[in-house]
Amino acid sequence: MLQPKRTKYRKAHKGRIHGAAKGGTRLNFGSYGLKALEPERITARQIEAARRAITRHMKRAGRVWVLLFPDVPVSQKPAEVRQGKGKGATEYWACRVHPGRIMFEIDGVDLNVAKQAMELASAKLPIRTKFVARRAGEG
Repeated sequence: MLQPKRTKYRKAHKGRIHGAAKGGTRLNFGSYGLKALEPERITARQIEAARRAITRHMKRAGRVWVLLFPDVPVSQKPAEVRQGKGKGATEYWACRVHPGRIMFEIDGVDLNVAKQAMELASAKLPIRTKFVARRAGEG
């Protein structure tokens, strides 16, 4: 599972995800990608589940790029604990995803396999997504 080796601060504020992605909105590596259409926090487990779904469907042919990294620590207090006494311990790591962000890219497989793989990955994620393909003559 993805998580940072070390961080500047142990705990982070929740924050809000405003506006569209300011970078990572175009395909950079592969021919096909999965683009986020909603703002949401995506956990390391969800990223890993989607990655596995893609690689399994592609039968380990081609190449997969994961363009997300969970760098936000999400803390939780245990169940049935009274209020107060500080913030809970880090429970899992998440990534803030803005609309328009390309989350996964793949290459080395044909269009139908790529589309099906991205649909399987999309089912593992808590947001609506869109399949994108590189246009002919582009980069």
